Amino acid sequence: MKHSIIKAIFGGVIVSTAFSVAAADAYPSKTIKWVVPFTPGGAMDTMARTLGDKMSQSMKQPIVIENRPGAGGVIGSTMVAKSEPDGYTMMIVSIGHAVNPSLYSRLAYDPIKDFEPVSLVGVVPNVLVVNPAVKANNVSELIALAKQQPGKLTFASAGSGTTIHLAGELFASMANIDILHVPYKGSAPAVTDLMGRQVDMMFDSVSSAKPYIDSGRLKPLAVTTNKRSSVLPNVPTVAEAGIKGYELNGWYAVFVPAKTPQPIVNRLNEELVKALKQPEVKARFTQIGAEPVGSTPAELGQYLKAETTKWSEIVRARNIKAD
Repeated sequence: MKHSIIKAIFGGVIVSTAFSVAAADAYPSKTIKWVVPFTPGGAMDTMARTLGDKMSQSMKQPIVIENRPGAGGVIGSTMVAKSEPDGYTMMIVSIGHAVNPSLYSRLAYDPIKDFEPVSLVGVVPNVLVVNPAVKANNVSELIALAKQQPGKLTFASAGSGTTIHLAGELFASMANIDILHVPYKGSAPAVTDLMGRQVDMMFDSVSSAKPYIDSGRLKPLAVTTNKRSSVLPNVPTVAEAGIKGYELNGWYAVFVPAKTPQPIVNRLNEELVKALKQPEVKARFTQIGAEPVGSTPAELGQYLKAETTKWSEIVRARNIKAD
């Protein structure tokens, strides 16, 4: 009897494995849904639509973008976490995917355990800008000014827990200064008030800030990545400007539900990396101030774990709350 049970179990495993391999070999055989957990028109949405178009041509199946905005990406991510792990539902997320576990006391999913990593797809540098009335022309002068007036300098963001907010909190923590966070409902009204001198500083995306920098309405002091941005090559990094070790990548990555067969994950990774190398994709990314980045699934998995740990410490230390 015992021998029969063991034989039945192993027989089931063999059948199941054979079925998974067969399914992966036939993949894709129908429309793939790509969930964007934010509104249309932003960098994340643009990346998904640009890459989805190229992948659809290569994989010979439609890839349909579905925007599911809300709660800093939580609504869309929850939907994907509960989807069938068959390769027909995928999602693109930002740095918020690593931050949300620390911002929200209860999530309906685990950002690491409930998803399979596919690939990093891009990074968007932020730039520290101040309005022209601020008497600081570099990072050192800004820090000195903040220390002279603790709690007086204000920094705007697109909302609590956004990349823009996190950049400012990390800056304040590493520079050991006291600056006041002023959250807005989006980047546009924050930039408007910054130019109107209602707030002093902001960490905006380079693509958003560049027109105002070029026109002299904002002063750029530093970019947040570990190397200079091709969009603003004459602007130093925050680390170059004096805060050693400072780095914030506004990153974007693709995930699928946990337990998606590895051959399917590998196929999606292959298609994404191939699309990222195409000239038209690189050109479109450049237009939105993004730099294409490809990775292996394993590299993305390790990166997500490191980012989750990093931001949990910052959120706790700075007492950051979700809106």
